[in-house]
Amino acid sequence: MILEIFKIILLISLIVCAIAVFFIKDVLTSIVVFMSYSSIMAVIWILLQAPDLAITEAAVGAGVTSVLFFITLKRINQIDASLNTLDKKKDGDFHEEK
Repeated sequence: MILEIFKIILLISLIVCAIAVFFIKDVLTSIVVFMSYSSIMAVIWILLQAPDLAITEAAVGAGVTSVLFFITLKRINQIDASLNTLDKKKDGDFHEEK
């Protein structure tokens, strides 16, 4: 019974992550949500008794792919722009232009 509830929670959170990645405008946040998606998917593979797929999903999906995304964003200076925007929002100096 508890395992079934856990599976349902995992599936709902997997769907929420998939939809959230599509709608999130901030690239850095969407990468973090994508990492969460891959981690949840790895747990689901374990529950489906496929440990080889779980290890692959965790290593490639949450690990290597996310690191490559972060490196790419750093090279195009997108991370610095995102962090500056977050700092301005936190300080209250952020004024959205229309």
